[in-house]
Amino acid sequence: MTEYLNLFDFKQKVDYKNEILAGLTVAMTMMPESLSFAILAGFPPLTGLYAAFIMGLVTAIFGGRPGMVSGGAGATVIVLIALMQSHGLEYVFAAVILAGFFQILVGIFRLGKFIRLVPQPVMYGFVNGLAVIIFTSQFEQFKTIANGQKVWLSGNPFWVMTGLVALTIAVVLILPKLTKAIPASLVAIIVVFTLVLGFGIDTKTVKDIASVSGGFPPFHIPSIPLNLETLQVIFPYALIMAGVGLTESLLTLNLVDEIIGNRGNGNKECIAQGSANILNGFFFGMGGCAMIAQTFVNISAGARARLSGIIAACTILAVILFGAPVIEKIPMAALTGVMIMVAIGTFEWGSFRIINKMPKQDIFVGILVAVITIWLHNLALAVLIGVIISALVFAWESAKRIRARKFTDEKGVKHYEIYGPLFFGSAMAFTEKFDVANDPKEVIIDFKESRIADMSGIDALNKLTERYKKADKKLLLRHLSEDCRLLLKNADSVIEVNVIEDPTYKLPVEGDEGN
Repeated sequence: MTEYLNLFDFKQKVDYKNEILAGLTVAMTMMPESLSFAILAGFPPLTGLYAAFIMGLVTAIFGGRPGMVSGGAGATVIVLIALMQSHGLEYVFAAVILAGFFQILVGIFRLGKFIRLVPQPVMYGFVNGLAVIIFTSQFEQFKTIANGQKVWLSGNPFWVMTGLVALTIAVVLILPKLTKAIPASLVAIIVVFTLVLGFGIDTKTVKDIASVSGGFPPFHIPSIPLNLETLQVIFPYALIMAGVGLTESLLTLNLVDEIIGNRGNGNKECIAQGSANILNGFFFGMGGCAMIAQTFVNISAGARARLSGIIAACTILAVILFGAPVIEKIPMAALTGVMIMVAIGTFEWGSFRIINKMPKQDIFVGILVAVITIWLHNLALAVLIGVIISALVFAWESAKRIRARKFTDEKGVKHYEIYGPLFFGSAMAFTEKFDVANDPKEVIIDFKESRIADMSGIDALNKLTERYKKADKKLLLRHLSEDCRLLLKNADSVIEVNVIEDPTYKLPVEGDEGN
């Protein structure tokens, strides 16, 4: 059953049984979610399914991470709601196309590697916040429409829904202890579906969300004026959608990397995501990005190659074309139970075990990112704030580490051996280390254990040089690394100091690694 699959330029070891079953399970969980997001945004329901098919197929074949699943995700759809309300669906399609171009440019210029700047506490906060969102969003399935308003189920419908969800969860928990030959999520859906159909149980089904019947995605050029005014309208939405989509996709890629133990290609994923979104805009899809919940369903079902994503996408298209009458009868309780278990599996429970070992600032960042994710449902903003705070904390801690060892040699020359980086955060502390008035005629600053990191460091040296020059004293720099010398050379109109070299000092060679 396990063979090698050569798909285009990819050669992967594939367990066909796992891949096919995982793909079917993913399709079952992706369809109601894509439909829900499309309806939430005011789009035609089929735009959600078309997005699931197009995003899923293109990224499965050309993406940078086997096992990842993409579709019509809520993170990107939420960005477009305001545009839909103000200008309509045609402008939404145009914005999706433009967002796709932005994402391709990120991949071409190899900017995907910057996702590595996301610290682990931010990752914990992002994942935990997302798990809470997935979990709480399932409560919507316990509501119904009454007098034009959503109200909670009550009485028998509530208890039927609750019992079927509990049964789904029980199957997902118990089956892996008996066998792992078939994905537990798929078995749970089949069991609940059979039970409801066999006993004629009256409960909420996929059809209650929307019809999933249709044809092939139709080619459609957005009907909008091609002028600067249109660009001004769609540009901010496209830019934000591109950023949100890539943030969620690349974070998902990193998480899958950690689970599987090998590394995906972020830049290739950016190009695949962008290409899929361009196709979405021309083929009546609402666009999207990686779907972390469905990705975890896929990985937990044993999928490790691209085939499962292809199967999922093709299953969704087959349902649209032929299988709608059957799929529309699947109880929402079964899908709700599966997604609840996905939320539980997504949550980083291990973060609680190490919380007492983490620095206080990291705990704060993780909690803040989770709260923003839950409160605003804006994953990109939450991650951005977390990265900024982490960077500021790092800068503050680094600034406190700059030190100076001082001594005077037998020739009467005073030496300042600097430890720690010289940058904007440590520039003031660096300047305060020197006693210009009482220093001898010749002073050497040794940077063997330090480096000049930015223009603020050069400016600090410039001001220090001026002080020594006014005191008629000579300042020399020693052991500057190549990058520091380049900074000084580029700023030679700002600072004039004598640089002396030690022929026995060897500079480390730092390799550049990136996707």
